[in-house]
Amino acid sequence: MTVGEKAEWSLTKKYRKQIWAPFIAGVKTYRLLQEGDRVAVCVSGGKDSMLLAKLMQLLSRYSDFPFYLEFLAMDPGYSPANRAKLESNAQLLDVPLHIFETDIFSVADWAEKNPCYLCARMRRGHLYRQAKELGCNKIALGHHFNDVIETTVMAMFYGAQLQCMPPKLHSENFPGMELIRPMYRVREEAILAWRRYNGLEFLECACKFTEGAARCGGSKRQEVKELLTALKRINPNVEKNIFQSLHAVCLDTFPGYKSGGREHSFLDGYENRG
Repeated sequence: MTVGEKAEWSLTKKYRKQIWAPFIAGVKTYRLLQEGDRVAVCVSGGKDSMLLAKLMQLLSRYSDFPFYLEFLAMDPGYSPANRAKLESNAQLLDVPLHIFETDIFSVADWAEKNPCYLCARMRRGHLYRQAKELGCNKIALGHHFNDVIETTVMAMFYGAQLQCMPPKLHSENFPGMELIRPMYRVREEAILAWRRYNGLEFLECACKFTEGAARCGGSKRQEVKELLTALKRINPNVEKNIFQSLHAVCLDTFPGYKSGGREHSFLDGYENRG
């Protein structure tokens, strides 16, 4: 059994409960795929996107309806070593990458404030554009369960807003294109276990400034990770509870909220409800 075959086998056998089942549940629950979809699976070279590529390959093989995949990888200015790592891992796992190059790292390097935000926005735009040129109507990203929770907590603590990362959304700048997150229900600890079991080594970060370093996504996100880890010692269900609360928001109890870009107050129609 090759490394690629073992990695694929382990998803539906050893990690069926931890990875395959929640992956399928997310795809079905949020209706992420329809017959005839052509999906650009975006591969950065990290553990999350490489796992997503394998899951989507398996799903296309076993799906009740046909859909089509393109595996899209962007080189935003990787070092030769990182570019080689991306290509070798794709070959090892039998993922046929379509790689295109940009100068995003060079451009973002000039940004005095929030270079990571600028880089992420530019990457997303390039991916949409390339996906559309390949005839795709969707792009799939490797965000997982923990990303959802951490983003929500970060928005509350540092952005002063209750805002979540949705399972899918329509692109505002690319009509007819949709972004989907098939690993929405897959926990990061399961992804790490799958990587260790198969002896795989991926890029730690798709960032010029932290190449090969585990400190990518540091600062606020790392603070939230550490906070949630500490809270789990007190309440092991804290992550599960946060995630489920995102699916059970009671707007009637909020003094204000935003919808469709408009601000709403609980005072709107308050007297009539009495």
